[in-house]
Amino acid sequence: QVQLVESGGGLVQPGGSLRLSCAASGFTFSRYWMYWVRQAPGKGLEWVSIIGPGGTTEYADSVKGRFTISRDNAKSTLYLEMTTLKPEDTALYYCASKRHYMRGISTLYEYDYRGQGTQVTVSS
Repeated sequence: QVQLVESGGGLVQPGGSLRLSCAASGFTFSRYWMYWVRQAPGKGLEWVSIIGPGGTTEYADSVKGRFTISRDNAKSTLYLEMTTLKPEDTALYYCASKRHYMRGISTLYEYDYRGQGTQVTVSS
């Protein structure tokens, strides 16, 4: 059974940091492109970052320089280090995966697998 389980969300003040984790099981994690996406209240799904099987990374302009994606294939775990958080980063953060690289995905169900999400709230 495939599972992606996110953790590490919470309430943080503007300028603060959080580290999200996503534990994967049930598929060959090391072969998949892994994504972090987010959805703010009343808004559509927003792509945040992607990391390839070999470590290639991409970031949305809105988080470039503040967020860092990484993966540990030995632990089948995906990470998102978030720094200098802003109120506009408030959202439900999901990890998701696809066997082959794809951009422009607008719904969670277009990914091969996806987690249930972890809430990040940036507020003073």
